[in-house]
Amino acid sequence: MIVSRKNQADRKKRKSCNFCADKIERIDFKDALKLKRYLTERGKILPRRITGTCAFHQRELAKAIKRAREAALIDYIFEG
Repeated sequence: MIVSRKNQADRKKRKSCNFCADKIERIDFKDALKLKRYLTERGKILPRRITGTCAFHQRELAKAIKRAREAALIDYIFEG
């Protein structure tokens, strides 16, 4: 199947994992500022397709966010 050049240009570039690029093995739950980048305005964890993280780091990120919530470093719900 031949794809025209216009269709190739319309495709979105795949996002790369920030954690893999920085060669981070463990995500620290105490780094609240970094973790807040991966939350919505309401406090929900952003999905992989939006953040561009790999599956391994997305699981680690979710664990770190949940630990930070338990330690009261991040609010469960952000009220606006």
